[in-house]
Amino acid sequence: MTNPGSSSANGPSVPDPMAAPPLRWGVLGPGGIAHKLADNVARFTSGEVVAVGSRSIERAERFAAELGVPQAYGSYEALVADPAVQAVYVASPHSEHRDHALLAIAAGKHVLVEKAFTLNAAQAEEVFAAARAAGVFVMEAMWTRHLPHVAAIHDAVARGEIGEVVSVLADHGQNMRRHPPTHRMHAVELAGGALLDLGVYPVSFAHDVLGAPDRVHATGSLTETGVDGQISIALGHGARTQSSLHTTLWAATANTAVIAGTEGRIAVARTFYGPTSFSVRRDDGTSWVYDRTVPAGPYGGGFQYQAAEVARRVAEGATESERMTWQDTLDVMRTMDEVRRQIGLRYPGE
Repeated sequence: MTNPGSSSANGPSVPDPMAAPPLRWGVLGPGGIAHKLADNVARFTSGEVVAVGSRSIERAERFAAELGVPQAYGSYEALVADPAVQAVYVASPHSEHRDHALLAIAAGKHVLVEKAFTLNAAQAEEVFAAARAAGVFVMEAMWTRHLPHVAAIHDAVARGEIGEVVSVLADHGQNMRRHPPTHRMHAVELAGGALLDLGVYPVSFAHDVLGAPDRVHATGSLTETGVDGQISIALGHGARTQSSLHTTLWAATANTAVIAGTEGRIAVARTFYGPTSFSVRRDDGTSWVYDRTVPAGPYGGGFQYQAAEVARRVAEGATESERMTWQDTLDVMRTMDEVRRQIGLRYPGE
């Protein structure tokens, strides 16, 4: 049966982002992903982006003009010092995440740090220790965890729709060969490569469904510039449950995911980590489809859910999110640390 309209099939809805308390954001690093966050905050939440900071005042001013942000700064220090800013979205390259998160925390700001959270687990621990001491909220910007279809997947698994989960398969590949060697994705000094930018999605998805693994096996290939071009990962989660994950810079892959159980499977459509649909097919021949449209702007929709989560938790006085806890981030970072160790990839300064 196909039953996209049933509340029992679609599972519980996530909270309406527009109903979250207002929050005033500052954007640190006006790149493409920051455009999406700023657009989604303005269009789909009650919050607002009140300032943007860059090392280049020209870049900051262009971002501010394009997205209607009232204040532009030519330094990150000026951004975090702005008293109008309550929360800082760190969207700089991976190599800078720790330092920029610590800068915002020292200024007493709440922080949303783009994934991958830091270079490694040790840096993540530094950030969380600082947040704990300062009493501010910090969360990794793994937007997937807050999306409606992911909530519905968890509900379907909890209801036993597919029996006992025994495997997760997920991949994320993009063809980055069109970018020059100087692009951040190819720059080892900026912690470029497939894993931290793309592979973090299937790794985090497997963690979300199955928990942290107790076994990690990886094989990978490096590029001419020294970053990881492609990695295949096998994770063990207990006695017989496994996940098979893949990421690459060299090809646009299906970007789908499958959760297989003893009584059926959940197939998550492209692009599994963004707002999308999924189907449940049971071994008894029954099936249903979840398909919920999420509003999209010029930069796409979906980031409003994580922004709303930050706003709700900040209003509650919490320092972390139950959907993306500090431990969740540390677990993911430790898995990726082990993957990099096995393929022989270290970043400058580690």
